[in-house]
Amino acid sequence: MQDRESPNNHKLMMYCQQLSVVQFKNLPDLKVDLSPKFNCFAGHNGAGKTNLLDAIYYLSFCKSFTNAVDSQNIAFDHEFFVIQGDYRVNGRTDSLYCGLKRGQRKVFKRNKKEYDRLSDHIGAYPLVLLSPADSRLILGGSEERRKFVDGVISQYNKEYLHKLIAYNKALQQRNALLKTFAEKRRFDQETLEVWDEQLIDNGQFIHKERAGFFTSFLPVFREYYSFLSHHNEETDIIYDTQLDKRDLRSLLEESRQKDRIAQHTTAGIHKDDLSFLIHNEPVKKFGSQGQQKSFIIALRLAQFVFTKKIKGLNPMLLFDDIFDKLDESRVTQLMKLVSREDFGQVFVTDTHPERLEKLFENIPSACKLFEMEAGGISSTRILN
Repeated sequence: MQDRESPNNHKLMMYCQQLSVVQFKNLPDLKVDLSPKFNCFAGHNGAGKTNLLDAIYYLSFCKSFTNAVDSQNIAFDHEFFVIQGDYRVNGRTDSLYCGLKRGQRKVFKRNKKEYDRLSDHIGAYPLVLLSPADSRLILGGSEERRKFVDGVISQYNKEYLHKLIAYNKALQQRNALLKTFAEKRRFDQETLEVWDEQLIDNGQFIHKERAGFFTSFLPVFREYYSFLSHHNEETDIIYDTQLDKRDLRSLLEESRQKDRIAQHTTAGIHKDDLSFLIHNEPVKKFGSQGQQKSFIIALRLAQFVFTKKIKGLNPMLLFDDIFDKLDESRVTQLMKLVSREDFGQVFVTDTHPERLEKLFENIPSACKLFEMEAGGISSTRILN
């Protein structure tokens, strides 16, 4: 794919042309013109590579992927940060702005118009991130796997995102009420049922969407894992949910006494989980590091394809620390895959510029290599 737009690709084309960052983490004042295909960032740990990817992530999700506390993303001893990006989307130019001042609310604008709700922006500029922290999908608790599912669906289904937010708020209120009942040694079933109704209304919808998502997602995941493993391994993902056999209303009624004792809600879609299997055994226990990493990459590639199909846009792909737990041949295979025209803009970070140069000797796509030092760009060159 050449470093220019092709009219035939407009209906799927989306990429960031220019990124500008001021006082975001350790990036004091940085502006980069980007390639529509590959952009590689090399430098020692602490040079700002991951923070630059995080700035791009911010413009898609209105939040950081490394630090959920917005104010902590402001550079040390400064009062604000600003992230701006100019995007090409199906032939048009969009300008995004994200700014935060200490003690004030975050401001997010698209073409100079501020959003009333940040959730309205989610999914407009789809993005898929692969980072070392993704190991939590396999090694972490069920919340990490629910976040993965919710993140994929929320990028294309606004109603799902709004219902998820409403469900979590109702869950928080119901749990607080159960604690109050225990403290005051009284129980008011009618008040509890007010929150039950909100959990039921939103939870049943969320369950239906999650179940439908896996029906479509699983075959795509299996295809990519098979590609990465050279067709040698069988994998599966099982959606574990309490709502498989009982509706949420029945579950809440049956668990009411248990909830009173536990002082929190023990039944609902917030208990959903995923079982990741290889040859019918848990990947967490029986998968090698390479198999676990391949599993995660297949999840992210399937997320890309699934989101692209729904949104009609090529999501941006962010690969942070690409060589983490992957040998050179698998990285090369992965880069060849995403160099195809059915993939869009790709961002890659690594500590060694020479390793990236060698990697792209065999990749048939132009690449911009940026070397980073102390939060700035020290050099830029074109590979291929």
